[in-house]
Amino acid sequence: MDQHTTMFLPGRVGLMVRLPARPGRRPALLDAVNRFADALLASPGCEAFVVSLDPSDDDVVWLYEWFTDEAALERHRTIPAFSELMQEMPELLEGSPALMRIDPLRIDLSNDLLAGDGFGSLGGPVS
Repeated sequence: MDQHTTMFLPGRVGLMVRLPARPGRRPALLDAVNRFADALLASPGCEAFVVSLDPSDDDVVWLYEWFTDEAALERHRTIPAFSELMQEMPELLEGSPALMRIDPLRIDLSNDLLAGDGFGSLGGPVS
């Protein structure tokens, strides 16, 4: 039976972001978001950044991110990659992003995910 690692996340702050792409522009939006994700090493305090596809809308991308605290969230918005992403967004989005503050309290991760290549059928780490 797969074991899990549980972490409690007191004091963390998080955001769920809905990005509505212009029709047919989701691949370009994903490229921009993935370039941004690659630059997150320059954002100390960003502990998680999850990019997701909306299974019911081919033009929507969801982001979930969390930070060690409010100061880390504010610093995150000042890195050059954030400014670059914000400059690219107007031509990619159909309307404004929707932001919802959701602060994580606990995470349970499968040890199978954490062990070995850590990615199971996901195809390996992104580099």
